[in-house]
Amino acid sequence: MAADSERRVDDPNAAQQRFLSLFLRSEREVFRYVAALVPNVTDAEDIVQQTALALWEKFEAYDPAQPFTPWACRFALNKARQWIERRQRWQALLDHGLAEELALRRQELQPEFERRLRHLEHCLEKLPPDQRSLVEGYYYERSDVESLAERSGRTVAATYKMLQRIRQALQLCVERHAKPETA
Repeated sequence: MAADSERRVDDPNAAQQRFLSLFLRSEREVFRYVAALVPNVTDAEDIVQQTALALWEKFEAYDPAQPFTPWACRFALNKARQWIERRQRWQALLDHGLAEELALRRQELQPEFERRLRHLEHCLEKLPPDQRSLVEGYYYERSDVESLAERSGRTVAATYKMLQRIRQALQLCVERHAKPETA
């Protein structure tokens, strides 16, 4: 067992392969277990994915002398409980009129949202082309920072920093334009 544990530390690829092999053999059983706890298949699939992530994060604590599936099902039970608790809290908020309150509040704020959006569009037009391209790539095209960094010839860290500075500049610009006119 010590050799196995050392192998996992020394060779992350072997640990990953071992985990995937164990999890894939157990996945259907884990799914059936979760599906018995939650009513919606899509929710069950999400919970199984969250379970897989939690299992991988704790894989070094797994005792290979014990069966994997029951260990995985304990994680799945915890993830299902968390999902049920979140859903119940959300449902309680909805039962107390939160959805209606949110819809009403959004309707009240809609003119302000639209006004600020117009200001944002104006501020975006004022950006230098390379900054505007970065913003459009990140927010509109949904490109990841790594590919944006590669395209721009910057490091990933420099790209994150640039995005942060652009966001701050845009926020200041929008706030400056959004201030009510005083006579």
